[in-house]
Amino acid sequence: MLNRDAIRSGAFLESFSHLPPEILWTQAQIAQSLAETMAKRPAGEEVWVFGYGSLMWNPLSHFDRRAHATLHGWRRSFCIRLFGGRGTPQCPGRMLALERGGHTQGVVLRLDAATLDEELHILWTREMLTGAYTPAWTSVTLTTGETRHALAFVANTCPRQYEADSSPATAARAIAQAHGPLGSNAEYVFRLRRALADCAMKDAYIEEVAQTLERFETTS
Repeated sequence: MLNRDAIRSGAFLESFSHLPPEILWTQAQIAQSLAETMAKRPAGEEVWVFGYGSLMWNPLSHFDRRAHATLHGWRRSFCIRLFGGRGTPQCPGRMLALERGGHTQGVVLRLDAATLDEELHILWTREMLTGAYTPAWTSVTLTTGETRHALAFVANTCPRQYEADSSPATAARAIAQAHGPLGSNAEYVFRLRRALADCAMKDAYIEEVAQTLERFETTS
């Protein structure tokens, strides 16, 4: 199960111990990525994180403010080959990321400054386990019109995990057959669809993937 205790105890990492060593990052690599990213932190800024996937409904890290926001210039894309969690090396699924173009509605979470180091450690262990993302400082627009710098985990286009064809039909075919220790890949899509609806948001790409999965279920 994906929760804070699982990350602290190491149980979360054990769920991915079957991954090839060239895929799974070491704790040293994760720590280095975190240090390099925080070295680029805008001076004097609070730390906000942009959530566009499971961070919308299961953030894990403690935060003291949550707001709806739009990230311009990036779009949702199931463009990462998923070997663990909700997929396996034998039957990989697709993991959600951000690619250039369009815009994305999601939430921003302001991490609790009193426990910032711990919250960042939990976030990086969760998101950077295979190095499939590139952490980036971005600018988001809140529904109030305010702008904030926020961390966003965008797609790392390294060929080892990146899939150039992330069209709804292609992604849904991979997602439909993938399962892992954290559940089915399809469940993730449907939970994201619900999370968007709870925020009165829509994403045409996610909706098309979800509808394609539903058609697969009907005909199977």
